[in-house]
Amino acid sequence: MRQIGIFRHNLFKLSEPFIAQQAERLQRYRPLYLGRLRYGAAPNEAESLALEDLAPQMRLLPAVWHMLSASPHPYLYRLEGRRPDLLHAHFGVEGVYALPLAAQLGVPLVTTFHGFDATLSPLGLLANPAWIRYAMGRGRLAQQGGLFLAASSFLREKLLALNFPPERVRVHYIGVDTSAIAPRTPAQEEPLILHVARLEEVKGTDGLIRAFAQIAPQHPFARLVIIGDGKLRKKLHRLAAETGFADRIDFLGARPHVEVLGWMRRAAMLVLPSIKTHSGREEGLGMVMLEAAATGVPGIGARVGGIPEGIAEGETGFLVPERDADSLAIAMGTLLANPPLRHRMGMAARNRVEHLFDIRRQTAALEDIYDELLISREASGAAARQAAR
Repeated sequence: MRQIGIFRHNLFKLSEPFIAQQAERLQRYRPLYLGRLRYGAAPNEAESLALEDLAPQMRLLPAVWHMLSASPHPYLYRLEGRRPDLLHAHFGVEGVYALPLAAQLGVPLVTTFHGFDATLSPLGLLANPAWIRYAMGRGRLAQQGGLFLAASSFLREKLLALNFPPERVRVHYIGVDTSAIAPRTPAQEEPLILHVARLEEVKGTDGLIRAFAQIAPQHPFARLVIIGDGKLRKKLHRLAAETGFADRIDFLGARPHVEVLGWMRRAAMLVLPSIKTHSGREEGLGMVMLEAAATGVPGIGARVGGIPEGIAEGETGFLVPERDADSLAIAMGTLLANPPLRHRMGMAARNRVEHLFDIRRQTAALEDIYDELLISREASGAAARQAAR
């Protein structure tokens, strides 16, 4: 069995279960997780090598040094002579940092783009010190990276606009585990409006709170449940209080993935009212929306970024204009007032996810991509050796 290095600076974050979920579905490749810091537990029996282990008493020091230097040597030291057959970096930032390591190992590099890494403006990238090297090295990644996977068709178009080579940019939906996520029954549903997102500007949570305040008087049993954390939490708490409905808006913070799935089973709908920020940042797709759909929950999303690829308008949910609290309130109120419509859309959402976003089918396609890349590289190497004789 071949080994693949899964490269992500911050390993096993609660907000990024999709990375490990994809890697753990591999059948012909064994994942080895490579990163700077661990933010959660690795999957059972999975192997991970983190730079924080180089100095346990000063765990941030190796991570900061690598951020500044981009040197592959700490990872080469941790690998102890081992050589994965291929590296797969998640996010373009990681792709830039993984490029020197792939070159030292002599292996191909696959980079998956998830959202901000393809949409944020250069000034937006330069505003974050951790992304400066990416802003300066993205062109080199486009030239030297082996293959680029876009998490949506929308992101592929963004990458092409950034001069990534069309022949090496493919759309690949990561997918969700439809065998592990069973559709819920109507009896499990409660009048809950669920929002699962980092509390950042791009997620449009403030507009959702304002929309909920519009429909709350007409739906006295409805509650808004917000799962996630971020720098806007205090501001959003104040906004909830200003609406006069703070007692019906629950901020649960970041929760384990299994708990999030439990809330989905209870929800009447999942709402993702993302926006395009002034810095250009947009939603790549919205994995949480696909998980809700697998549960049989209809979705409401903004018509922005890759969200329209996850919601079939009028069939599995509703799409509304971004930054439009009035339209969002109408869509939410429509679903709350019409149980048969909710259940019909939820069933359609489940069927659509099974056909388009099943993680086992998508991961099998990913392994074919890995095989193709390795076979192509081996053929090129053989041709080069033949020419040198």
